[in-house]
Amino acid sequence: MTQTTDPSAAVEQPGPARPRRVRPRRVRVHRAWFVAAVTFVTIIGAAAFRSVPGLLIDPLNQEFDWSRGTISAAVSVNLALYGLTAPFAAALMDRFGIRRVVAVALTVIALGSGLTVWMDSAWQLLLCWGLLVGLGSGSMALAFAATVTNRWFTERRGLVSGILTAASASGQLIFLPLLSWIVSRYDWRPAAVTVALAALAVVPFVWLLLHDHPADLGQKPYGAKEFVPKPAPVPGAARRAVSVLLRAVRTGPFWLLAGTFAICGASTNGLIQTHFVPAAHDHGMPITAAASLLAVIGVFDVIGTVASGWFTDRFEPRRLLAVYYALRGISLLFLPILLAPTVHPPMIFFIVFYGLDWVATVPPTLALCREQYGEDSAIVFGWVLASHQVGAAVVAFLGGVARDVFGSYDVVWYASGALCAAAALMALVIRRRPEPGPVSAPA
Repeated sequence: MTQTTDPSAAVEQPGPARPRRVRPRRVRVHRAWFVAAVTFVTIIGAAAFRSVPGLLIDPLNQEFDWSRGTISAAVSVNLALYGLTAPFAAALMDRFGIRRVVAVALTVIALGSGLTVWMDSAWQLLLCWGLLVGLGSGSMALAFAATVTNRWFTERRGLVSGILTAASASGQLIFLPLLSWIVSRYDWRPAAVTVALAALAVVPFVWLLLHDHPADLGQKPYGAKEFVPKPAPVPGAARRAVSVLLRAVRTGPFWLLAGTFAICGASTNGLIQTHFVPAAHDHGMPITAAASLLAVIGVFDVIGTVASGWFTDRFEPRRLLAVYYALRGISLLFLPILLAPTVHPPMIFFIVFYGLDWVATVPPTLALCREQYGEDSAIVFGWVLASHQVGAAVVAFLGGVARDVFGSYDVVWYASGALCAAAALMALVIRRRPEPGPVSAPA
């Protein structure tokens, strides 16, 4: 008789039954969250260059006797290229992969920032900080976050886009106090070297840990019910970026989104980030104190942007944008009377209020792009971001010129407040894309 080896036979034998030991199930974290974490750290490391322009205006003016308008022109080129490069970078990520594009971008940022230590002419500032850092930073723009979010997540997209957007503010929080201390204690050159080293330090993390698509690991995107195969590389990145733009410009929502986001860039990167420190210094505030206030904006920017992502998953994006722009415009109208030699409670209230609203506009804007343009939304958002940076570039330049002409920044604060009011109205008139309904049978 053959002896059975079926384990069920042992259970049927007489005798006391032994209780089965149940192992607790291990909750596995989806790989998409690790990719989001690497993206977050990458944007933080690249954010060092975002902290420097406002700190360089006074030192470069004193050392080289360059006008504020000349220095602001280099910042303007940087901001414009930051936006104009973004849609092409999104298309290049579809062609060559996220990892390669981001690694090259960080290397270009390090090269441009490092070369500034040897410059002695204004055109070299335009070349290094304007052209090279602008091109590199444009490839690290919010289109990078949009691409990661679209590929790795089908749920929690608003929250994830908010978190990744907040990474830039987190980098500002980390680097602004450090770089302002270096500039005040030593010189602007060590600060530029610090930016270069910070960008290079992130490259190994990107190359080793940033995966291009869930299919590379045999996984579904987070929240997806079915496996999504990795799309084939899309040739002609530049042609695709331009063709997507040509289709988008035929639609009304694109112009409204681009217009509101241009005002967003004008009132944040172009105005506050570039000119707040020199404007506060004009009123007798030390550079380190003014830079610390910008860092505090970064703290509350993280809170505001993550909260905005949560709101975007639950509320109407157009109305969120209208509220954000209206509140920002009101706060800018009060800024001229708040600037003083010392930090006082009303100024702290402005900093907290403005920080909560700094880039809270990104998650609802990205959601509207996704709603209107589907699979092309990352590239369309890249072009919308380009308008953001063009607006920032214009105000960065005009702000410096206004300071040279009028001796103060007051007219710029008031004009930006009025523009934000216009953006609030523009957001409300964006038409929602109707959901496809059932097709009725022909009569």
